Amino acid sequence: MSTISEKSEILFLYESKYSMPNGDPFTGEQRFDEEAKKVLVSDVRMKRFIRDFLLELGHEIYVVNDKSQIESGDESGAASRLNALIEKYKTSPEIKVKTEDDANTDEKAKAKKGKGKNQLGIDVVKLLQKCIDVRLFGGISTKEGMAVNLTGPVQFALLNPALNKSDLRIHQNTSVFSSSAEKSRGAIGTTSLVPFSLCQIHGWVNPFSAKHSGLTQSDLDIMFAALWHSVNNANTRSKSNQSSALLIQIVYNEVTDKLYAADKLLSIDAEKQDEQIRDWDDFSLNLDKLIQAAASSKVKVINYFTENETLNNSLEGQPKFHKMTLASLTANQKNDESSAH
Repeated sequence: MSTISEKSEILFLYESKYSMPNGDPFTGEQRFDEEAKKVLVSDVRMKRFIRDFLLELGHEIYVVNDKSQIESGDESGAASRLNALIEKYKTSPEIKVKTEDDANTDEKAKAKKGKGKNQLGIDVVKLLQKCIDVRLFGGISTKEGMAVNLTGPVQFALLNPALNKSDLRIHQNTSVFSSSAEKSRGAIGTTSLVPFSLCQIHGWVNPFSAKHSGLTQSDLDIMFAALWHSVNNANTRSKSNQSSALLIQIVYNEVTDKLYAADKLLSIDAEKQDEQIRDWDDFSLNLDKLIQAAASSKVKVINYFTENETLNNSLEGQPKFHKMTLASLTANQKNDESSAH
């Protein structure tokens, strides 16, 4: 299957109620722009949603936290993961795994010891392309003799501000277990919660990088479905009260085309102040700029998906707008698509 050839941008909206869309790993509190008073969500958080969801469905994922694969204390997790892939796919003809003796006597193999190859004749790029997250987001290998750095064709903004302003709420909670042997009561903790946030994630799909990572249209369709369903099905304590709202893909006519400030095409209209918003009944999503942008000669089509009836009625039938059908994702599905890479 050929790699994607069209350039596009992504806008993904999801709501978060009395939850923590993206905690800061250093402080444990919600990422927040104090001056703009807007919740922030990182690209890493969104990629983690997608990776974890696809991993549960049986897809091959490269970036996983699996310490069981580490064979020695001197080995990194990435090197261990690569070793696991080598072992799993060593009989795949496109990977071209050879024994060390074979490689030493094969002059052609010696001549291919450059980028993506090692002394064993392994095509590391094709090995990494077995993983859908590498084809989407790129991947690196720092293992000696197998150094590879693939830039992912799908990228999200490093930090994505919400469409509305919010005031964080401090939530106190207690644990049942005692905090120490000397104390009989549980520990008391605090968490910063977001009463309501309409999170907007801005992303890009680059066809030039797709040629190197092997990203296909099927992969992209799977990612869109995983993005939508992973947010809807997040069930951790801080993420369970979230719902996907609107997915937009702006497809360009030329690979050099780009709309200025695509992340400013959607906005909120409300009589209440942003900080008072608690539900969709308190505001309306202004789609005027998005609909106007479709008239640009740069735009080929705007694919969208929503289960919000009001949003669907506003976009359905608009010129160049096409409602996409999300790819069917089922539990325990086989990772058949990797055989094509």
